[in-house]
Amino acid sequence: MSTPEFHPSGAPDYAVPPGETIREHLDELGMTQRELATRLGLSAKHVNRLVQGLVPLSHEIAQRLELVTGMPAKLWNRLEADYQSAQQRLRMEHEMLDAVSWLDEMPVRELVKRGALPEEPKDKISRVQQLFAFFGVAHLTTWRDLYERPAADFRQTKSFEADPGAVASWLRLGELAARDIECKPFDSLGLRRALPRLLQLTSQPPELMVPIMRDICAQHGVAVVFVREITGARASGATRWISSEKAMLLLSLRYKTDDHLWFTFFHEMGHILLHGKSDTWIENSISDDDPKEEEADQFSCDLLIPKKHLTKLRSLKSLGSVRAFAGDIGVSPGIVVGRLQHDGIWPARQGNGLKRKVELASDF
Repeated sequence: MSTPEFHPSGAPDYAVPPGETIREHLDELGMTQRELATRLGLSAKHVNRLVQGLVPLSHEIAQRLELVTGMPAKLWNRLEADYQSAQQRLRMEHEMLDAVSWLDEMPVRELVKRGALPEEPKDKISRVQQLFAFFGVAHLTTWRDLYERPAADFRQTKSFEADPGAVASWLRLGELAARDIECKPFDSLGLRRALPRLLQLTSQPPELMVPIMRDICAQHGVAVVFVREITGARASGATRWISSEKAMLLLSLRYKTDDHLWFTFFHEMGHILLHGKSDTWIENSISDDDPKEEEADQFSCDLLIPKKHLTKLRSLKSLGSVRAFAGDIGVSPGIVVGRLQHDGIWPARQGNGLKRKVELASDF
C-alpha cells in the first residue's frame, strides 16, 4: 500500500490572505483603498474587508483586479485558493491537536513497520493525519463510531483484555487488503451450495487449499483475507461488509493449526450467511453469551462434523481411529482432534501431532 503525502512538520502556522498582495499593489501604485474601491466599483468597506482577509476574493473581483492592477485574474484566484487551503489546514491541525492523546491508543510503530504508515514525518500532528488517512476518516469521532465501537464491544465480551486500537488497526488492514480482491456480487444461495467444496479443502495442504478457498468465496461475494495479528488484538477472525455486495472474511492465523483455521473460517461464514450486514463480528477462540456467536459456533461445528456422526466421534480412542473417522467424513484429522479436545473427550495435548501447522503469507 502506498502511503499518502502530508504537509511537512515545518509548514507555516499562519495563512496569508490575498489582501496582503492587494496592499502591496496599493503601495506600488500610490493608491488608497478608497480609490481602489472606486475603480473596482465596490464599497470602501468591502475593499477594507478584502485587504484584511475577512471576505473571500471572488472570481468576479479577480477579473476586476486584473483590469485595475494588471495582475492576471488567475493569479488572484490562486492566491485565494491557497489562502482557503491554508486556513483549512490550520483548522484541521487545531482539531488534530485534540487528537494527539489518541496516538497512545494506537500501534503506530507496528503500522510503520508493516508499511501502513510512512516513516516520516513522525511528529505527532503528522502521525494523527497519517492515521486518519489510514482509516479513511476525517475526524476522531468518526473513527470511534466505525472502529472503536466494534473493537471495544469485542474487548468487553471476552474473558481477557484486548487492545481496541490494535483490534481496529488489524481490522482496517483487512479492509484494505479485501478491497484489492475482485469479487462477484454476494450470492447467499450460491455460497451455501459451495460449502461442500470448501469442506473438501480441509484435507488439502495449506499451500494448495488457500487459492481455491479464496476463488470459491470470491465467486460468491466474499473476500478472504489473511492478516497476521497486531500485537494486543488477540483476535482470530472477523467479518465485516465492505459493501452491500461484498463481505470480508478476515483470518489472523493466531493459533497456526488447521483445526483453529477451519473452525474460525466456518464460524465467520456462519455470520455471513446467518446474520445482518450492518454488524462487525470479531472473534477469538473463546465463545461468549451472544446468541449470534453461539449460532456461528454451531454452524461451524455442524459443518465440520455433522451431528449424525457425534456418537461415533465420542467413541474414538486412538490416533488410527481418528484418521479413519476423518477419512470417512471427509475432513482433516486435525479437525477431529480439535473437536475431541474442545468437547473434553480428549485432554488438551492428546493427538496434537495430527494437527497440521499452518504458515501462510500475510496479505499485509
